[in-house]
Amino acid sequence: MNVLVIGLLLPLAGTMLGAAFVFFMRKEIPDRLQKTLLGFASGVMVAASVWSLLIPSIEMACDSVLPAAVGFLAGIAFLLLIDELTPHLHVGAQKSEGPKSRLSRTMMLALAVTIHNLPEGMAVGVVFAGEAQGLTLSAALAVSIGIAVQNIPEGAIISMPMRAEGNTCWRSFLIGSLSGVVEPIGSVAILLLAGILGVALPYLLAFAAGAMMYVVVEELIPETAQGRHTNLSTIGFAVGFVLMMLMDVLSAA
Repeated sequence: MNVLVIGLLLPLAGTMLGAAFVFFMRKEIPDRLQKTLLGFASGVMVAASVWSLLIPSIEMACDSVLPAAVGFLAGIAFLLLIDELTPHLHVGAQKSEGPKSRLSRTMMLALAVTIHNLPEGMAVGVVFAGEAQGLTLSAALAVSIGIAVQNIPEGAIISMPMRAEGNTCWRSFLIGSLSGVVEPIGSVAILLLAGILGVALPYLLAFAAGAMMYVVVEELIPETAQGRHTNLSTIGFAVGFVLMMLMDVLSAA
């Protein structure tokens, strides 16, 4: 039980650690560092989607790809629906896109953070639920640790612009940490759902993978491809992908 609690809270700790950068850095996060961190986060999430979610989904379904395909597409559709219906700012955006919302920038940033981290919390809950159906505890922890590492740059990327806009360090820290709150909530919700609908676990694994991939393709990668230093984001992606892959494969060995 203690390991489960730690695993569920690790992503929140990663987000809060990244948001705490506002206490040590006075200006916005440097563009070179931001590109590298966004690329790293993308690599971690793509590798986790494949090795920790899609492959186990196929294996649990007795090598059938149908649950993985259906769940993956459902995860994409779910995030697409949220993205269309919820007013928010994309990561790194300087202004709202069109007449979607009259909400304050602070509120839209909080919504963006929530959208980014909900599928990650779902993924953590799914892999821990999968422990009862064949996934190893070390593999589940690897996903939790990988997402926590990915959340460090994300927390900083949210909190630093808030500080640059004139918010206090503590307010910026709290807003940057806000996304981490939804992750354990999403994890627990998925754990409860998996307990009721155990046969749906392969679909849930793929659903979380699709949701995470949507965040990467819609939010993170477009940011890394803009402006200068895009080569750094590519390097960051490679490092994050390999690190998460090694964590997952070695934990299952």
